Amino acid sequence: MRDEIQAYKRERILQEAVKLFYARGFTGTTLDDIAAALGVTKPFIYTHFRSKTELLSAICLPPIEQSLAAAVNAVNAPGSPKRRLRCLIEDFTKAVLGSQANIAILFREEKHLPTETSAELDRQRKEFDHLLGQLLEEGNACGEFRIGDPPLAALALGGMISWAYTWYKPDGRLDLDELRKRMATLALQMAGVPPPCDAPR
Repeated sequence: MRDEIQAYKRERILQEAVKLFYARGFTGTTLDDIAAALGVTKPFIYTHFRSKTELLSAICLPPIEQSLAAAVNAVNAPGSPKRRLRCLIEDFTKAVLGSQANIAILFREEKHLPTETSAELDRQRKEFDHLLGQLLEEGNACGEFRIGDPPLAALALGGMISWAYTWYKPDGRLDLDELRKRMATLALQMAGVPPPCDAPR
């Protein structure tokens, strides 16, 4: 029970930090601001995070970790490259847009991250690109995909999904589940797979 309470308190700090960093920026927000929003004192935050930069790291890392997990799962899963690429893109889209504010904060505030966090983010991004490229090459080899430059295509697909945080609106024309499916269909088309007959035009 105690661990659950501690985890809840930590999550509440993260939630308020995301709101304030997103609205005011990292440099425009103090730990006192976060404490005030929570109705606590600053020492309460220090029991869970040693510094504001550690809090920023805890906001920025999870979506990248989830994105990499999507790539690892897809590469290691059974089934055709086409099916696994669809799963990868759907899960990747969910990781990015399910944490839209976190991703926005990451892109805007990455320069404020500690060196070790920046290095870990860079490692995970490179591993994601490698695994996606590996899956595209596998699809080429078995004739399911027609891609002239799989490493470049991996970067293009990664950018297409990552940048969606700038325009996606949760209350917009497409909900997240439908958007995940359509982004996956677009990715497959980029890989040379014709869209299904019932795909939306």
